[in-house]
Amino acid sequence: MFSLDRLGDEIAELSAHLDAATAHLLDLIREFDAREGWNTGFRSCAAWLSWRVGLDPGAARERVRVARVLGTLPRLAQALARGELSYAKVRALTRVATPETEQRLLAVGRAGTADHVERIVRGWRRVDRKAEAAEVSRRHASRALHVYQDEDGMVTLRGRLTPEVGAVLMQALGAAREALYQHARGKDADVTTTDVSAETPPMAQQQADALALLADTALHHGIDPGVPAERYQVVVHVDAPALADPDQPGQSVLEDGAHVSAETSRRLACDASRVVMQHGVDGHV
Repeated sequence: MFSLDRLGDEIAELSAHLDAATAHLLDLIREFDAREGWNTGFRSCAAWLSWRVGLDPGAARERVRVARVLGTLPRLAQALARGELSYAKVRALTRVATPETEQRLLAVGRAGTADHVERIVRGWRRVDRKAEAAEVSRRHASRALHVYQDEDGMVTLRGRLTPEVGAVLMQALGAAREALYQHARGKDADVTTTDVSAETPPMAQQQADALALLADTALHHGIDPGVPAERYQVVVHVDAPALADPDQPGQSVLEDGAHVSAETSRRLACDASRVVMQHGVDGHV
């Protein structure tokens, strides 16, 4: 029988190995997400993780968020991979860490318990509320869409959209792709499934066709913003405390895991009609 000291050492060592394995898992998730391996009928990498790995939706979104952020925070990523910081600490620190503050927050993570780190992060978020508002303003000011014609006559688009506007565009493109698919299916009802699959264009071409349909539809039916509450449905996952008070800890992310400020979530909640979905502790809606 092992002594209590030996058991304690075994627990600590195994925990470090689990954290190192988690770091590798996050690396894989980040690459899988970047290469859009989930784009096979799923709405996001988090949705794919929930299906394939069995994570509840909230945990899946958090894994994707942490994986993405760690791609810009090599010191925290290495500390997790070496088992120096637990995943709980790293997850908390990634809510506020930037490349400029990473070294300081790494020291906080090494010096304190997970509970201490959470308290530091909550305080940091309060200080960062003004910085977050400034970042939202900066992102809004950097929005742009460039349209120009190449030498061969093809039109090239390049742009930047805020996360919430980007989510609207993705929803619209998805709806347009579905409409084109249903139209082609009805037009060629006698074509076999194999033939349809062989003629299905790649995703990039489907996106181009969908954008063309959106433009044609807007010009044909007129450009009417309509009632903001009913134009579209974009899923935003916000923890109740963060929605009530932006200073409180909690996630505020779009369906694909992209971060939006708590203030933006509150504005969307005020401007749009809402379908409230509550996740239970088991992840079910």
